[in-house]
Amino acid sequence: MPQGKPAIVPDDGLTTRQRRTRPLLIVHTGSGKGKSTAAFGMALRAWNQGWPIGVFQFVKSAKWRIGEERALRVLGDSGEGGPVTWHKMGEGWSWIQRPGSEEDHAADAREGWEQIKRDLAAETYRFYVLDEFTYPLKWGWLDIAEVVDTLTARPGVQHVVITGRDADPRLVEAADLVTEMGKVRHPMDAGQKGQKGIEW
Repeated sequence: MPQGKPAIVPDDGLTTRQRRTRPLLIVHTGSGKGKSTAAFGMALRAWNQGWPIGVFQFVKSAKWRIGEERALRVLGDSGEGGPVTWHKMGEGWSWIQRPGSEEDHAADAREGWEQIKRDLAAETYRFYVLDEFTYPLKWGWLDIAEVVDTLTARPGVQHVVITGRDADPRLVEAADLVTEMGKVRHPMDAGQKGQKGIEW
């Protein structure tokens, strides 16, 4: 397997090992398909390393049963890799019991973010997937400056990957790794709906 060599080595006082194990803030954005899929692929790698994984889905409906969820839940329960915890905003966060919370998406998003902040402070997970997290930021449900400050100041060795279209430029600027997925062609362009094994 080829090993990438950086074109530039910064004069930051860190050893190669320290720089190589630095926790990353990652953003997958753009109009193309595969942002969440790529994040869950990284989660599989994290599971293989034995890292605790926290998945927070901010937009996808609780009724959707996506393949990555089932696979990662089974793997997390297998005892062979890292444990996996999965939260969906659409079904109400598991730590709140607020009547009518399904209808107040902004309040749910804020509560989800509060839990993420608690988990980051406690270093609960080694790898976080904040799926479709760009949307609560875009819609003004969360304060982007506070989100960026919290993520960049997180303690320990916690990797965070954020997915969704239209990532805020401030989030992109703060991230260590940004991938923009561009669409060249998609079956929906020809009127075809999503299909099993491809979209879920």
